[in-house]
Amino acid sequence: MTTPVCPFVKAARPDDNGSAKKSTVGGSETTRKDSGDTATVSPKCPFGYDSNNFKLGPLSCMICQALLFDCTKCIPCSHLFCKVCISRFKDCPLCGADIEKLEADSNLQSMVDRFIEGHARIKRAHVGLNGEGEQVSNDDKKVIYEDVSLDRGAFLVQQAMRAFRAQNIESAKSRLIMCAEDIRDQLEKMGNTSELCSQLGAVLGMLGDCCRAMGDAAAAINYFEESVEFLTKLPADDLEITHTLSVSLNKIGDLKYYDGDLQASRSYYFRSLGVRRDVIKNHPGVASQILDVAVSLAKVADVDRTLGKEDVAVDGFQEGIKLLESLTLKSEEAGLEPRRLSVLAFLKSQLEEKQPEATASSVSS
Repeated sequence: MTTPVCPFVKAARPDDNGSAKKSTVGGSETTRKDSGDTATVSPKCPFGYDSNNFKLGPLSCMICQALLFDCTKCIPCSHLFCKVCISRFKDCPLCGADIEKLEADSNLQSMVDRFIEGHARIKRAHVGLNGEGEQVSNDDKKVIYEDVSLDRGAFLVQQAMRAFRAQNIESAKSRLIMCAEDIRDQLEKMGNTSELCSQLGAVLGMLGDCCRAMGDAAAAINYFEESVEFLTKLPADDLEITHTLSVSLNKIGDLKYYDGDLQASRSYYFRSLGVRRDVIKNHPGVASQILDVAVSLAKVADVDRTLGKEDVAVDGFQEGIKLLESLTLKSEEAGLEPRRLSVLAFLKSQLEEKQPEATASSVSS
């Protein structure tokens, strides 16, 4: 089972070892070059907040635990929440007071927006110690903060995920759009690097999920298709990237399926199956990837059956069953067993009798 890697986590690369030495200063990682007149440190917010510290106090909503969006005040208690979050309540969740009415707080929302815009965007002079241990500013040696797109991106994605889990979809979408714009700016400057394309592909997929949750299938498909476009530019041997790519293809297939476009649905499902088959050819022992192939087989076979290709559908269901029944999970992969049993039960039910209410588009991608 592969360990998911967030595309916004900047992992150390082998070639970093010879070019820089890393040390920990004040709880944050500092990278100092062995020579030259500059030192480079990780980007930091002037208020002390960064991608690993989300204690945002008055700038966050106590319901969704994300940054305030459409900041709204309860009257008469004056407690503040996101508009979508507090609209579900008749009493204040903090103090229990009856909510007589809700008022927008544009001043605080403006402060939140400024905080996001300025997050981690700062440069300052290097401060060192003199012979007596006193802090002195060395104007000749500047500290230039690294590109902030990763840190800011991780920050925005974290806030979006919190909002999405709390069903504050507009807030999640807003943060993800900002993140995508940041990455696009970096793509224009640096070109289509694997790291940036991976980030953008992931964010576009999340935006597709937001639009799907809001019932905007057309916008969701556009985001998923753009996600696919960027992810196909990346190395095909990266398991996390290929998984995300295949999921995006399946989600487009699901939306086409529900829209009644079965031929288009099958085309996307089949593309996803192809991506997943290639993965297990190169990584035959990865249980999670074998499960992915079985799911894709179920999706393609389900559409084939609906299109009247019963023999082809049965072959697909049987191939999926054979894969899962022969799959032996290692102790560290025990968490996959419930999913294996669920997909296996679905495949077997399709062989026993056709069940229109249980379509493969409902199987986890």
